[in-house]
Amino acid sequence: MIVYISSINTAFVSRDLEMLKGVHKTVHLTFTDKPFLLPFFFLIQFAQLLFLLPFTSKYLCFFSGYHTLIPVVLGKTFGKKVIIQCGGTDAMHLPHINYGNYRKKWLKLATIFSFKHCSLIVPVSEALVKSNYTYDPVAPSSQGLLNLIPNLKTEITVIHNGFDSGFWKDETEKKPFTFVTVATGISKENRALVKGIDLLIASAKKFEDFTFIIIGDGKFKVDLANVEVKPTLNQVEIKRIFQYSQFYLQLSSSEGFPNALAEAMLCGCIPIGTKVGEIPNIIADTGFIVEKKEINLLIEIFEGLSDKNLQGLRKKASKRIKTLFSYEHRKDKLLRILAV
Repeated sequence: MIVYISSINTAFVSRDLEMLKGVHKTVHLTFTDKPFLLPFFFLIQFAQLLFLLPFTSKYLCFFSGYHTLIPVVLGKTFGKKVIIQCGGTDAMHLPHINYGNYRKKWLKLATIFSFKHCSLIVPVSEALVKSNYTYDPVAPSSQGLLNLIPNLKTEITVIHNGFDSGFWKDETEKKPFTFVTVATGISKENRALVKGIDLLIASAKKFEDFTFIIIGDGKFKVDLANVEVKPTLNQVEIKRIFQYSQFYLQLSSSEGFPNALAEAMLCGCIPIGTKVGEIPNIIADTGFIVEKKEINLLIEIFEGLSDKNLQGLRKKASKRIKTLFSYEHRKDKLLRILAV
């Protein structure tokens, strides 16, 4: 039996569980992302894992942190394989925007301990292994697991995210110069900075004839007629918006492998993204890359859009995700590592 452990439930987690369904018996345990509840959840998790221990063959964890401490200790003690999927915040340190596990003493220790003592680390991007961060000059340039944990010896295998092109598909007429982004939790200032909402708002002020849609946090307020804020939506509702939107904005200061970017590209959105994490590799020549966090670079991209072959980019964007980042490809790799 696979015990799948995450701090919270996300669409990414649900997709992984779907991939395991019918192949492995799986139990999903969630932890908490609220610090004041940690003592209570440590006790609950220990009791749960102890009860499941005789039936457990492996632990599969979503990100590293407090929720991986007990699984790693039990795994080492009782010879159970512990696989930790590294997704972004557990391999990045951006203190100027209060982002990353390494900015908090105890969370940093929990993250490093878990990575050092687990059986296998599975990042969603090569950039999370080791990278030279150049997007925001204020941030430390050395990022990724091997830079943040220099003596890390644990085996690392990169498995990119994968997407269902049967669900996310391009089949609707686009509304010209509509820009969409998915960003949860942005009513908190540091989260808005991580997701690049400051750049989006600055762009919306400059290009009043363009329409901007932000999905994911109904509490976020902005007083601009051309910016529409939507709360968290289900995947069917998000797909509908992607299908009529012409562009997708991924203006993040940090990302591992952003799911919404690839899903939007499958729906024919032309991507505009920053030079962080896996974003440049996802987009490649199907859209536009903002090299540094400078609003003028983004404005230059917007001003040149009318001169581009937008219909051609639309088709290339969808084809790239279908070809390189399929649901089946990720499922096959994930099942292979679980079979060992």
